[in-house]
Amino acid sequence: MTTTSREIHLASRPDGMPKPENFDLVSVELPDPQDGELLVKNMWMSVDPYMRGRMIDRKSYVPPFQIGKVLEGHAVGKVAQSNNPDFAKGDLVLSMNGWREAFISDGKGLQKLETFGLPEQAFLGVAGMPGLTAYAGLLRIGQPKEGETVFVSGAAGAVGSLVCQIAKIKGCRVVGSVGSKEKGEWLKSLGVDEVILYKDHPDQRSLMAALKAAAPEGVDVYFENVGGDHLVAALDAMNNFGRIVVCGMISGYNDSEPRPGPWNLFNIIGKRLRVEGLIVSDHQDMLGDFVRDLATWVPEGKVQWQETIETGIENAPTAFMNLFCGGNTGKMLVKLSD
Repeated sequence: MTTTSREIHLASRPDGMPKPENFDLVSVELPDPQDGELLVKNMWMSVDPYMRGRMIDRKSYVPPFQIGKVLEGHAVGKVAQSNNPDFAKGDLVLSMNGWREAFISDGKGLQKLETFGLPEQAFLGVAGMPGLTAYAGLLRIGQPKEGETVFVSGAAGAVGSLVCQIAKIKGCRVVGSVGSKEKGEWLKSLGVDEVILYKDHPDQRSLMAALKAAAPEGVDVYFENVGGDHLVAALDAMNNFGRIVVCGMISGYNDSEPRPGPWNLFNIIGKRLRVEGLIVSDHQDMLGDFVRDLATWVPEGKVQWQETIETGIENAPTAFMNLFCGGNTGKMLVKLSD
């Protein structure tokens, strides 16, 4: 007996902002699992900004998506059938086999989930890759000290919002940049000290002035998620021996042509700044500490999160495109099935 699964394929490589025609919705028939195999039906699918880079045919830290092939991303699913002794029907599993409703697996690359009382989709956000990204990036690279000022761009996203909260746990003053008043109000409810609505500051000089007003004693740690004018403003506001954690630069992901770089990079020299790129797979050794800390912080109310949810595999491209126009607060997810 076969299982029908719908999946999203890359139809063409985007030029600039991704468009609906860059994606195909395809139905495939899956056979029953053979010896050693299992059938997983996905329940939740992650939608992440880094996937935009995989749509470009270039060498990077992760291979590019291929035209006519399914897009891959993190997903939480449930084992529907199993002929594999390591997995039983009903097991929850985390995989990189997202952007499809179901798949056959030999078990390699699947992680059985124990939810510890958290909702299963949290393992795609606060308790998953974005959470570890925030934890490792801030604590290992940013190395915040009590009393320092931490500036976070993209502060209402899945990574940025957790960075803000961990910085507050560590006794820092936190400034976050967001695109809407509603997002700013949410950050304030989390304890963020100052919020910058970047859309109120459409040019570099205005954003620089806003950051200096929000952080009059300067910035010690900048967690970079946006790039562009935000990096210029941060370089201007950084204190001597400050640390810049470069996690993402979403403002430039859809550029068709290279934009000019920051004009004040010389501040890296004069201020003796440390600038380091962040790829979460380099920091898997911190996973144990992250899980232990999160298991304490969540019950204590020190960590909260929001999710933006689209329903149905057919709406995955829309969810993805909305990432680049501020259409999400917290983690962007697609709900596939119960």
